[in-house]
Amino acid sequence: MKEGFRQSMAWLHTWSGLLVGWVLFLVFAGGTSAYFRDEISLWMKPELHAATAAAPVEPAQAAALALLHLQDTAAGSPRWSIELPSEREPLLRTGWTVPQPAAAASAPRAAGERPRRARFASATLDPATGQPVAAPRETRGGDFFYRLHFDLHYMSAIWGRWIVGFCAMFMLVAIVSGIVTHKRIFKDFFTFRPRKGQRSWLDAHNATAVLALPYHLMITYTGLVTLMFLYMPWGQEAVYKDDRQTYIAEVFPSSAGFSNQKPSGVAAPLVPVADLMRQASAAWHGTSVSRVVVNNPGDATARVTLYRHEGGKLSANQSSMTFDGASGKLLGRAGEDIAPASNTRGVLYGLHIGRFAHPLLRWLFFVSGVAGCVMVATGLLLWSVKERQKYAKALAQGGRVGFGLRLVDSLNVGAIAGLPLAMAAFFWANRFVPVNMAERPATEIACFFWAWGLAAVAGLAWPARRMWQLQLALGGLLFGLLPVLNALTGGMGLGASLPAGEWRIAGFDLTALTLGAGLLAAAWYAGKRKPAAKPRAVPAKAPAPARTPEPLLEPAGAGR
Repeated sequence: MKEGFRQSMAWLHTWSGLLVGWVLFLVFAGGTSAYFRDEISLWMKPELHAATAAAPVEPAQAAALALLHLQDTAAGSPRWSIELPSEREPLLRTGWTVPQPAAAASAPRAAGERPRRARFASATLDPATGQPVAAPRETRGGDFFYRLHFDLHYMSAIWGRWIVGFCAMFMLVAIVSGIVTHKRIFKDFFTFRPRKGQRSWLDAHNATAVLALPYHLMITYTGLVTLMFLYMPWGQEAVYKDDRQTYIAEVFPSSAGFSNQKPSGVAAPLVPVADLMRQASAAWHGTSVSRVVVNNPGDATARVTLYRHEGGKLSANQSSMTFDGASGKLLGRAGEDIAPASNTRGVLYGLHIGRFAHPLLRWLFFVSGVAGCVMVATGLLLWSVKERQKYAKALAQGGRVGFGLRLVDSLNVGAIAGLPLAMAAFFWANRFVPVNMAERPATEIACFFWAWGLAAVAGLAWPARRMWQLQLALGGLLFGLLPVLNALTGGMGLGASLPAGEWRIAGFDLTALTLGAGLLAAAWYAGKRKPAAKPRAVPAKAPAPARTPEPLLEPAGAGR
């Protein structure tokens, strides 16, 4: 280690961040938006906007209305599910397993054929009346970004999680080595020198990195913990071997409330679920029920499982109580007496997904995630700016930069400027793809990837300053006009959502306006050129000074 420990850490920081930086930018962007995936999903279903303004209803009353609806529409189903209204989800959601015909259920499977998956149906109800609301358009909504940030897309979920985990490990190495190599890290946080080329990019990188440094460490480490049994399965295999049922019950205690009891064929009415909910709420010190699951409804072996509302609970392990559906007898409780190892995992997972956070803390997480996006982006751009200085003489003589720098410049355009453009295109596709179109959610997602792919190809073909300006400006316009699009396509516009205090919808529109303004400001900055310095008198025999390359993103020869 000839150059010393700190210099070695600088090398490690640079390359561990650069090699996976474009995937990390996608992971940060998708994960950050997932903090408001419920609100995104609601905005993408304008048919439900008007129904969200109804007064809140008691959970027991909403559950009773949902059960009446399920008894009428899903009487033969082996399983009912009810998602009760909450502060983030104002409507009542029901779901049920569609019963298979007896012939299909008993039909033999060919050798190697996978078991047939059960089909599910769902309905959204008005919690005050129990009547179905206008059927919303099919869309993945915010769940698309949530799954994208750790499963990727158009590939096996296992492969996607391995790729994301590999990149997350590089991210953890980059963060730790960055802390080591920056000995003035906190002083640099309060320093920003605009229009200073490389120095400005470094200042921006340092500021956004230190601003949310605890968050960056937490979100990267806990992201690895959530999938630790995929990356390191040897302990699980050594202890549990093939006993997967015991493994799931001990490691994921929240799932212990489900019952696999087979129906007896003896009809029995379901006990009043409101009484069970009051009993559960009292046992949970006043915390309400968030979800009701009924297995074998209408049968003597019916089981009713009530799930505790997460509220401000840090751990992702969700408590539940299971009752006999015919007698109302308490059969068991789950998710309360948890082993320390499982509880530790639940807390770390809860920190990562942030469901415990109240609105202000959730916004703080969101801003920290945006800072992470800026940190990754400025790190990628900083490498390009530093590398371009090596070509100063060649650029002054009309030469070109090397292949590696041009490739990084091209990938930067497609990843940093193209991804926001694709995200905005996804929201626009939500309003323009026909509502009755088959495979509608897949079409919306295809529009996202088509927009991103076109942006990436354009960046590869012409990685110039003008391309940055074009893509940033287009993304800014698409985001900035989303509130107008919402109002014109049946949604609750800002003129209605703000007076009504419907912040779930107004917050999306205001955030889109802010992101649009930020992208347009970045496009304006990318379009600025450094003013030419006034010529200075030099001695006749002195050599002419070498021309300094522009301190932004345009490689030599681009746009000529």
